[in-house]
Amino acid sequence: MIKTLSRGAAKKPLSQKTKRTLWGYLFVSPALIYFLIWVFLPVAASFALSFTNYNTATADWVGLKNYIDIFTQSKVHTALVKTIQFGLELIPANLILSLYLAVLVDQKIRGVSFFRTIYYLPVLTSLVIAGIVWASLFDPRTGAMNWLLRLLKLPPQQWLYNPDLALHSVVVVRIWKGVGYNMMVFLAGLQSISQELYEVAALDGASAWARFRYITLPLLKPTAFYIFVMACISSFQVFGEIYVMTRGGPAGATRTLIYLIYEEAFQYTKMGYASALAFVLFLFVAGIALFNLLFVNRFVEENT
Repeated sequence: MIKTLSRGAAKKPLSQKTKRTLWGYLFVSPALIYFLIWVFLPVAASFALSFTNYNTATADWVGLKNYIDIFTQSKVHTALVKTIQFGLELIPANLILSLYLAVLVDQKIRGVSFFRTIYYLPVLTSLVIAGIVWASLFDPRTGAMNWLLRLLKLPPQQWLYNPDLALHSVVVVRIWKGVGYNMMVFLAGLQSISQELYEVAALDGASAWARFRYITLPLLKPTAFYIFVMACISSFQVFGEIYVMTRGGPAGATRTLIYLIYEEAFQYTKMGYASALAFVLFLFVAGIALFNLLFVNRFVEENT
């Protein structure tokens, strides 16, 4: 009797819910393992190093000294200002230009797929190659930008060598590189709007501008908000263009927070200080992401 009961209990099949749960964990496990090894552990190690003066030779515990230095040193304040300035130039221009291009390629005309591809190609371009090409275009002697200025009878500029122009030049490259992606996001938003709304508005005598203002823009607010948040995060993470084109110069004109982290870690080998700076930057980016998580759903519900 006991054997029969134990044998029956041993052969009891798993429920469908349990099976689905186990298969779910199985499929998620590669991504989870990747996250633990390449994201969580480095972040945890960086956080631990931020309380030391680790510089490849020593690793003495210094407590909050690195964080105190971050909030008291002028170079960090300057880098933060440059980062914010970069974002203030990048985000509005990117939003407006990507929306404009999305409206253009949303037209039902022949060959529109070709233009969508052309506008999206920069997104697929290697960041290093794009930086090298744009650096040659901005070259003060042989670059195409100064050639155009001479053609227009305007004085040539030291695009990447003038502290007043270098950051703007990098912003141009960043816009060129990312506007295609945002265009496609806006295009998806445009194509999700019912055409019946435009037809009814046209029958009521609404002009093209009125239809765009009172139908398109309100219904695109959630999409625009998403692009805005992602652009804010991206503006804190700009590195490749600066590294390839200016190396933080001239005279620190393009030294953003993330480039300052690179300098402190790999040029001055102040790994502990750089780790603290990286964690502060992480908090900035996490704050923006948290803002998105807390408010974007409410914003979408109120504007759809």
